[in-house]
Amino acid sequence: MPERNPGSAPDPSARPAKVWETGETVDESRVPGTRRLWLAGALLVAVLASTVTAVVVLDDDPDTSAKDKTKNTTSAADEPLIPSPPPATAPSGKSGLAAPESSKAAADGSASPEAQQQGGTKPDSDPRPSKSASAKPPASRPASSGKSVQAVNYPDRYWHLDRDSVRLDQVGSHSSSRTRDEATFKVVPGIADSSCVSFSLGDNRYLRHYQFRLRADRHNGSELFKQDATFCPRPSSFNDAVMLESYNYRGRFLRHRNFEIRLESFDNSHLYRADSAFRLVKGLG
Repeated sequence: MPERNPGSAPDPSARPAKVWETGETVDESRVPGTRRLWLAGALLVAVLASTVTAVVVLDDDPDTSAKDKTKNTTSAADEPLIPSPPPATAPSGKSGLAAPESSKAAADGSASPEAQQQGGTKPDSDPRPSKSASAKPPASRPASSGKSVQAVNYPDRYWHLDRDSVRLDQVGSHSSSRTRDEATFKVVPGIADSSCVSFSLGDNRYLRHYQFRLRADRHNGSELFKQDATFCPRPSSFNDAVMLESYNYRGRFLRHRNFEIRLESFDNSHLYRADSAFRLVKGLG
């Protein structure tokens, strides 16, 4: 075999000198890997700060939410409900009207029925002669038993009988005795329902609605007349006043329009409530 030549040995001077061989001082200002450690530490601090912040927020949110809910609930409870401006439905129930005086006028309806009044702006009174045809004035009624019906929004005006029609006229101490008597009526138990009222003029005559206008007519003994002449007092939005609802036309009340007493459907307005409110006061006659 040929002899191998190992070659020349490496020159020790060409090898880099070790630190401990040169005697130089190590640069301790920067240790290898320091930058990575700083970045890792900063990331750890950021993660810890985010975790602490999230925990604090989660702890605070339920209380804040509960407080907000409590505030919202309290505010909703404190807010008043929308009223009804005054009720849109017609008033019902009994009013504070005193019980009407008993009267045997309702029993006087035994007279033979007459034909129903024919249409027209003003039906004529019964043409047949009778014992009462000479018409004793209403003054013949005891004044203590009479009532006058006063308008709430026109306190100097009262129901007044004018040629069998009922109007709202000015009546007072200055008026004649006859005028005061024509503004005085006797309030009796309703001839169709004793829990309601009727207005008697004596001589078997009553106030009734006819063609939705209030007028005086003689009791003809019919069921229609009894119902037309019966009115049920209802509470009014005005003190010491009542509304008078028709017995056979529920939802329609007596009111004055152009100083004429009419029967009109309930209207939930201030004007209607004022025009349909009346006070029953001591008779003027």
